Amino acid sequence: MKVASVLIPLPVPEAFDYEVPEALSLANGDLARGDQVAVPLGPRLIRGVVSEVFETTGSNRRLKAIDSRLDDPPLPAGVMDFVEWAGRWTLSAPGEMAATALKGLRAPRPRPERRVRRVGERSPSRATPARTGVLEALGDRAMPPADLARAAGVSSGVVKGLIDEGVLEIIEIAAEAAFDRPDPDHAPAALNGDQAASATAMADGVSGGGFRPFLLDGVTGSGKTEAYLEAIARVLRADPAAQILILLPEIALTQALIERIAARFGAAPAEWHSGVAPPRRRQVWEAVVAGRCNIVVGARSALFLPFVNLCLIVVDEEHDGSFKQEEGLVYHGRDLAVARARIEGAAVILASATPSLETLWNAQSGRYDWLRLGARHGTAVLPDIALLDLRQNTPDPQTWLSQPLRLAIGETLARGEQTLLFLNRRGYAPVVLCRACGHRLTAPDTDSWLVEHRYTGRLVCHLTGFSMARPKLCPSCGAEDSLVSVGPGVERVEEEVRQLFPEARTAVFSSDTAPDARSARALIQKMTDGEIDILVATQAAAKGHNFPRLTLVGVVDADLGLRGGDLRAAERTYQLLAQATGRAGRADRPGRALLQTWTPEHPVLTALAAGDRDAFVEAEMAEREAASLPPYGRLAAIILSSENAAAVEKTANDLAQAIPNAERLEVYGPADAPLALVRGRRRKRLLVRADRDVNLQAFLRAWLQRVKVPGSVRLTVDVDPYSFL
Repeated sequence: MKVASVLIPLPVPEAFDYEVPEALSLANGDLARGDQVAVPLGPRLIRGVVSEVFETTGSNRRLKAIDSRLDDPPLPAGVMDFVEWAGRWTLSAPGEMAATALKGLRAPRPRPERRVRRVGERSPSRATPARTGVLEALGDRAMPPADLARAAGVSSGVVKGLIDEGVLEIIEIAAEAAFDRPDPDHAPAALNGDQAASATAMADGVSGGGFRPFLLDGVTGSGKTEAYLEAIARVLRADPAAQILILLPEIALTQALIERIAARFGAAPAEWHSGVAPPRRRQVWEAVVAGRCNIVVGARSALFLPFVNLCLIVVDEEHDGSFKQEEGLVYHGRDLAVARARIEGAAVILASATPSLETLWNAQSGRYDWLRLGARHGTAVLPDIALLDLRQNTPDPQTWLSQPLRLAIGETLARGEQTLLFLNRRGYAPVVLCRACGHRLTAPDTDSWLVEHRYTGRLVCHLTGFSMARPKLCPSCGAEDSLVSVGPGVERVEEEVRQLFPEARTAVFSSDTAPDARSARALIQKMTDGEIDILVATQAAAKGHNFPRLTLVGVVDADLGLRGGDLRAAERTYQLLAQATGRAGRADRPGRALLQTWTPEHPVLTALAAGDRDAFVEAEMAEREAASLPPYGRLAAIILSSENAAAVEKTANDLAQAIPNAERLEVYGPADAPLALVRGRRRKRLLVRADRDVNLQAFLRAWLQRVKVPGSVRLTVDVDPYSFL
């Protein structure tokens, strides 16, 4: 009997076996790995992907038979290897990983295009000049009715009359996306010596064949994008069928890069992220698997696209925490990009001005080729960075900008230049509390504080999305008009800026004011065109953008990210502030950055002010090594949640009692998560720390197999966690 193991989109740890009917093989040839099939599961048919086909002489259980092989394209071998590896690495169900690779096929097909064509040699009963003109413009082609009317210079009624008379007929043509082939010689950029050398090394890495990882480490404004675009051009010159994937951490960054790629190669790349309409995503998926699409720019989920000739992956801003997916399937896009390149035998470029410590460690260890761009491109120079000690320059009560920063903004305005005020905190105020009883307003069934938004007049939970109108009475003690806003958000800083500089054109850039890609692009374009004088922004404006007139960056609260017990707090703060200050002086005007801080002696801030990244990295690496934390050790988190607090408590205790004996490994917890209540679900966490050479996944599998988790409790495994909430 021939049996196929089929991956189905369910949270089960392995494939399901089905009998392969002889008639199925006779009709369409032998079933193979990657084929898509319809299989019975209970009373319904479900789509699955064949992971293996094998012969067996018999079975002690009766297998159900595959219903049919689907007409959709099979997943390429590299994709199958990748989704199965990703499932093992993240301890996720392999069928759910395979379903992610099929996501484009779940989207509806675009509506067929309606066109008209001539019916044989039929002629109209009355040949007017307008009708004759329509038939001459059409010829033997098929055209959309509106286009035909415009081409003939007539009204749409003339075309409709010919259709009604049977001279023309309407046909429907399936919409198929056409992706023009990029021309590597269309508009090559003028590169400096470091850029050219890096591009050559990266292109040679691809042409040499096999897995080749690169760290493209360049200061802000050094031209990393031009360097890797030149490498892509050389790859396409050598192999016009090569496929390249470029990953970005934010949707807002895609349009600018797409425009640069279109200008460089004379053809726009495909786009893949949640902001792309589902029918278009299906077209991209089908074009990728057919080899009709060379370059894709997308978010982390683009890693699962069915490339058939993937030669190069670029992870731009590789340090960015947005590459970590926290909901549903939990994975890190950067790490999976390296894995996919290894599986496909491709090259991977990790590009950043502030590389993650994990990537730097791999480069220092010789695992990655380390390419450096140490100076800004052209005449631009790095901005001067100064620390403003708020103990000596304390802002006035209920204000947030110190006098030196105010003076700098005024000077910048007088020169006709732009200012960016950076505060990574959305809304108007992060906390609303009652002066009478001290109650802090939180979202229902959640420990998260409500953030005040003055633009909408509402209090919002940024964790769950809950919002409510600001109440007049304290919900705890009932006191009237006792609620006060505590601390600044970007809206509150903008309010202060408008009072100080009423003549300035001021705007706020955050995920609230620019909630989608279109509005973000519009705001970025206004800033680029000089239509904004002062931009108050969160991290949405701190990465990847190039504003030629921006010469001053003011960081309102440089200490913000240093608070809390996150092991990556210092690293993230350094990266974010380096990226934010790096927006200044990127053209021919020198820039400067002023960082307001209560702790100017902090190592992160002194390293930034001195421009000494190496000193910061060395100190941070030493601390990680002493504690055997990443990159010198490995971490995994287990998060339990349930509406039943007792069930969570019991499951956590059961797990604690079932920990296997293991060397060079510790388990911490169980303990309440910092956000112990989210959406009505109680949460507990356990944290595993292991030495690098310990097989952490094998330990986790052995451990979890010892405990039966009740259906009311959700258990999530997060390998290499980035969030500790």
